[in-house]
Amino acid sequence: MNPPRKPSGIVKLVTPYLLVAPAILGIAFLLFYPMVRNVLLSFQHYRFKQLISRSADYVGWENYQETLKDPEFWEVTKRTFYFTAVNVVAIMVISTLCALMLMKLGKSMRILVLIGLVAAWATPVIAATTIFKWLFRSDNGVVNWALVELGFDSFKNYAWFADGFSTLTVVTLLIVWQSIPFATLTIYAGLTTMSTDVYESARLDGAGPVRIFRSITFPILRPIFGLVTSLEVIWIFKSFAQIWSIAGENGPMNEIRTLPVYAFQTGISLKQFDMSGAISTLTVLMLAVMLVFYFRLMFKQERETEK
Repeated sequence: MNPPRKPSGIVKLVTPYLLVAPAILGIAFLLFYPMVRNVLLSFQHYRFKQLISRSADYVGWENYQETLKDPEFWEVTKRTFYFTAVNVVAIMVISTLCALMLMKLGKSMRILVLIGLVAAWATPVIAATTIFKWLFRSDNGVVNWALVELGFDSFKNYAWFADGFSTLTVVTLLIVWQSIPFATLTIYAGLTTMSTDVYESARLDGAGPVRIFRSITFPILRPIFGLVTSLEVIWIFKSFAQIWSIAGENGPMNEIRTLPVYAFQTGISLKQFDMSGAISTLTVLMLAVMLVFYFRLMFKQERETEK
């Protein structure tokens, strides 16, 4: 039997690219094409008439100028940044505490908690939204009943979805609840890779839990914390389904909408597809600038730590 022929140099060079080509083509079709189409749309005059006729005139920066001059756009932008900051801080603090708690639990209890986290993580967004809307019902919701039983009589038949602040509070609780499992499991995975000898040496030197976390745990796991934080910023900044499902058509949507919801309303409800394209493009640019600034700060801190 003849030995198998070795692949030629060209085959060895091309094979890796052929293997990843389907994934690259899929990403290009599902991500880059809609993004490019949205950017082109933002430079056109594209309303309902143009949607039917399939023709549109280019208007340059007119849509962006009109968007940036709109006070409502800046109000929604400010709300989006505030909403993102509150959610990210809450998620990172609670997830870090949960991950540290998992390190202290016994095997059986740790498995139960992990199963609960995975179950919460696997719950579909719309299903979770429906559960939260039931929990916060004004007439027979569990939250109002529990608060009244604890002595907060003012929450009897309290309408959580009647004004913007309380509705946004429910949306925040929902998003934090959905985000904690991923962040907790990621941070916990990082904690399991750390050597226990480092902690034992710190305890022998008299360091407490807070000092150990600040001087040992956080510096070592800084890349993981940076990765989780950046992913949560992206996920929350572009949140749409939770806000739209909670507020609904009859809720205080205008008081709680963020940039993705605002872009959707402008394009679908008002049929101003060109303005929606401009708002969406500006949203992506804001998110990109924010992440670049965050990563530069993180890398700068890492270089200072190495020195």
